[in-house]
Amino acid sequence: MRTINIGLTEEQRQGVINLLNQDLADAYVLIVKTKKYHWDVVGPQFRSLHELWEEHYEKLTENIDALAERIRALGGFPVGTMEGFLKIATLKEHSGDVPLATGMVAQLGENHEQVIRNLRDHVDQCSEQFHDEGTSDFLTGLMEEHEQMAWMLRSFIEGQALEPSGVQPSTEMKTPVGV
Repeated sequence: MRTINIGLTEEQRQGVINLLNQDLADAYVLIVKTKKYHWDVVGPQFRSLHELWEEHYEKLTENIDALAERIRALGGFPVGTMEGFLKIATLKEHSGDVPLATGMVAQLGENHEQVIRNLRDHVDQCSEQFHDEGTSDFLTGLMEEHEQMAWMLRSFIEGQALEPSGVQPSTEMKTPVGV
């Protein structure tokens, strides 16, 4: 293989590749959980969660491909087996566990928050330790996408009705204050 000369040493590139492979492994564990819950959710929130999780796993699929391509661009090889993913992932499987819809939402939310914490740390390492601003920027973008997904999940289980229970909302138009 031709020597890669992109302003990073072999040690720097390998350090970044290792971080990216961990992020890839976490993304795979998360997509498997998201798909599983997409298939298994039941109850009154079925349709909204089924559709939300479809959006999430489609975005995760794009992110997985981008992570693998970033690893290749740096001269590395992405982990590509479930055994390999499970060895280095920080997220854990919940085999045989099919919680209620709210439990599914909570678990996925916690997983996204773990990924966000990992990405935040990896952004810092890429910038400060490995001097790879390109990967740092790339991971910042992924982190922002996970923040969006985590917010959606938190909002689902933390949502409150705008009107107290039993009170019907007014149908008359109100002028906002200051207008």
